[in-house]
Amino acid sequence: MRRVFWLWLVAVVTWAGQSTLAQQALPKLKLEWKNNLLKISGPQVPGGFVPIWYMEAYCRPGSTERLWRHTTIGHTTRLVQADPQGHWLHLQCRLKDGVVVDHRIEAGVDEVTFRIRAHNPTNKISLAHWAQPCVRVDRFTGRTQKDYLPKCFIFVNGRLTRMPFEPWATRARYVPGQVWCAPGVPRSDVNPRPLSPIVPSNGLIGCFSADEKKILAIAFQPYQELFQGVIVCIHSDFRIGGLEPGQTKHIRGKLYIVDADVPALLKRYWRDFPEHRALHAQQNRSASSDSGSN
Repeated sequence: MRRVFWLWLVAVVTWAGQSTLAQQALPKLKLEWKNNLLKISGPQVPGGFVPIWYMEAYCRPGSTERLWRHTTIGHTTRLVQADPQGHWLHLQCRLKDGVVVDHRIEAGVDEVTFRIRAHNPTNKISLAHWAQPCVRVDRFTGRTQKDYLPKCFIFVNGRLTRMPFEPWATRARYVPGQVWCAPGVPRSDVNPRPLSPIVPSNGLIGCFSADEKKILAIAFQPYQELFQGVIVCIHSDFRIGGLEPGQTKHIRGKLYIVDADVPALLKRYWRDFPEHRALHAQQNRSASSDSGSN
């Protein structure tokens, strides 16, 4: 028995070492931004690259029942600086109300980190409450608008749940699509697409690759909503919450492109976003209580 144990231990250590070496052998993801599209590429990316409309929009509150053109705050984005190797870049958005938003984006081997600084240099209150980076997943999933939903997921009652699922909202000012409002965010302040009654169990939204071997997932802190879009896209839309004159706020985010190991992904997510534990704790307790009573 002792010999069997040691053989097993050697096999485990060897496998772990090989996995670590394989991970180290992969290059960092590469970043490129042009014509308002952020491209994340690399040999470890199914489909070759993931394009993100960065940034799609900055939005005012009261958006759920309002015409979209009355919600968005006009903005322009420019590339301030970029690493020649494509490992990081600095973008700057200037909103028409005077707010300046700097985006420092850095690539790792299997993740991209977003560090965002929103500053209001004016003497007026800014109504910039949330913003949209639009992650396009047609290449990653190998699907089209007609059939990509079953590749996508959020977490409901603590479990990864593929779309579509019941209840699935169908009525809104604009259809189709699906919105999941973050805990603590007014339900009157989200995308004017069908608003689900479900509050997600965490702030991750993601999808599986065409061969089901990889997961792409994204999260921000703080976040406004999760959103399955009109084109082949998914959103974790980050929250600003308005800015007083002279005020600065900081937001951060992660985009993961990892092996389809859901427990490992969750472990990283909770480590990267510890604030989400408290944010979702009450919701998760309520869901567990409801499940236990059924």
